Amino acid sequence: MREAEDIVISRLGAKGDGVAMRDDMPLYVPFALPGERWRVSAAGDAERLSDSAERAAPVCRHFTACGGCAAQHMSPGLYNEWKRGLVVEAFRHRGIAADVAPLTVVDTGSRRRAVFGIERHGGDLRIGFREEGQHTLVDLAECPVLDPLIVRALPGLRTLVRRAMGGEVSGRLMVTRLDRGLDVSLACARKSNLEPQDRSEIAEQARRLGLVRLVVGGELIVATGRPTVTIAGVEIEIAPELFLQAVPQAETLLADLTLAALPKRAKAVADLFSGVGTLTLPMARRASVTAFDSDRRAIEALQGAVRHTQGLKPVTAIVRDLFRDPLSVRELGLFDAVVLDPPRAGAAMQTERLAKSKVPLVVAVSCNPATLARDARVLIDGGYRMGAVTPIDQFLYSPHVEAVAVFRK
Repeated sequence: MREAEDIVISRLGAKGDGVAMRDDMPLYVPFALPGERWRVSAAGDAERLSDSAERAAPVCRHFTACGGCAAQHMSPGLYNEWKRGLVVEAFRHRGIAADVAPLTVVDTGSRRRAVFGIERHGGDLRIGFREEGQHTLVDLAECPVLDPLIVRALPGLRTLVRRAMGGEVSGRLMVTRLDRGLDVSLACARKSNLEPQDRSEIAEQARRLGLVRLVVGGELIVATGRPTVTIAGVEIEIAPELFLQAVPQAETLLADLTLAALPKRAKAVADLFSGVGTLTLPMARRASVTAFDSDRRAIEALQGAVRHTQGLKPVTAIVRDLFRDPLSVRELGLFDAVVLDPPRAGAAMQTERLAKSKVPLVVAVSCNPATLARDARVLIDGGYRMGAVTPIDQFLYSPHVEAVAVFRK
């Protein structure tokens, strides 16, 4: 059996862990930094023997236990270099020497949505995120990433959830900051069987907490106001758990980059994987937009917002599963520009159609540099020229990074 040995960390891995080479194989050490010496045991335990000058004090007491953050121990300079490097490396892996701009970092306390785990331990109720690599739940007392309104609501939500769950021992809680307050959705095995007294008391607790809406097991318990978010000056009514960009500041940056790339004379634009209109609505101030998304609720929300808003160019919102039924080359030919913001899996089939089209401009937005680079390779091989790639740190202290790439033919 191998005895404990000292190693030196040579670089950072894609998940923020330190990497050392041992027997020509990479050894990954959580929360280690380049240049540091660590002692690693045969059982995998690791002890830090020296500190890098780039090591920083974590900004949260739960760091290293909570699995939500991976990089609070890095100095700002090292952190920015690592995050930008994730994008550089993803493109390099596809044989693309990308011109990657410096990382744009969002503010702390800016994330407007959290999906918490819930567990009952005796008389206690834990609400939080899982430990890194474990099933154990870290009961949150603070979170520098989340909107402060969400963090302040946690004690009251524990009381509300305890009553709403009845005898259930686990569940999931989604909390979203909307224009007028918090939207809360509780998922647990106890669904639509709340007694009238329970329902009344839970609704009253929700009102005291100032919740805009409370849904338990898919059933609306109380709504105290319109559940809206405002995008590009347009109010959109949001269904429970409907997808939104994680950080409003990042949402604005994505829209600004997209608008900056659009030709001034563009008359018709396609927004693929549009969601509720994060990019559709800003673009509709300048051009006619046809938006496509597979989520009917998102398309209906966008349609409703457009009907009640003046000053927009024509917007057509269509329910369509672009994974199963991507726009054809002929359909793409109707547009002066195409914007696509797919899920993490990317848009392989749609990108293949785009590569064969004559669309002069494509703006690709992605939360996964690996699939963005894969799809970029297809576009470049199809005759597109890729401009600068802009990384946006929408997911603070995590290994995830948003990026925008512009392609012209």
